Amino acid sequence: MRPRVAALLSASVLVLGAAPAGGPPPRPLPARMADTGGGTQLITAVAPGARSTKGTVTWWDRRGGRWVKAGSAPARFGAGGTVDGAKRRQGTDTTPTGLYDLPYAFGIQAPPRGTAYRYRPVREDSWWCQDNGSRSYNRWTEPRAADCRAAEAEHLITYPVQYAHALVIGFNYHRPVRGRGAGIFLHVDGRGATAGCVSVPAEAMRRILAWAEPAAGPHIAIGTAGGATAITRY
Repeated sequence: MRPRVAALLSASVLVLGAAPAGGPPPRPLPARMADTGGGTQLITAVAPGARSTKGTVTWWDRRGGRWVKAGSAPARFGAGGTVDGAKRRQGTDTTPTGLYDLPYAFGIQAPPRGTAYRYRPVREDSWWCQDNGSRSYNRWTEPRAADCRAAEAEHLITYPVQYAHALVIGFNYHRPVRGRGAGIFLHVDGRGATAGCVSVPAEAMRRILAWAEPAAGPHIAIGTAGGATAITRY
């Protein structure tokens, strides 16, 4: 083998995080994170870099003190890339990085078989308010709240592909900060990058909903492979 080829192969091993021959296997991603939410289920959404609009979603179970991968799928992120959730601004089309809970699921279609999460059906009068002046900011309203302008809200039923199935991501949800952003979900892929959500193929979304167990305290960690918003920092 020529020296240059050997050097390139060695570099690829380091980039991919594979263990050198004879060395211990690499630790699974959750084992390298600062926090996983305290439960026994975790979803990781990793973008290669802060400007990336594509990456990977993986879901994990903790069994016998070890994290085991339950599945993975290609993912899409915001058209503006990713940004530290604490610094995100509404309207930037960026996906907030950080560790978040998953309050409930919803969808236009019926829940996939085996879904244990509370699943809210989308109806004709289902809206998600993103109006900073509304008391219903970053909340589902049915019907649309009187103080929430239609131009500043998502009419959920008008997204039959993306919201066929979805999970609410707890970003800016429990104590909303106005101007930081609203309506961040894990949902089905649309035609391209998202407006700030994380999306996966339809079959992967169905598999995630059938896998997730609320009693296991699942969280989602969103981050980059390295740098200031590296997923291992969360």
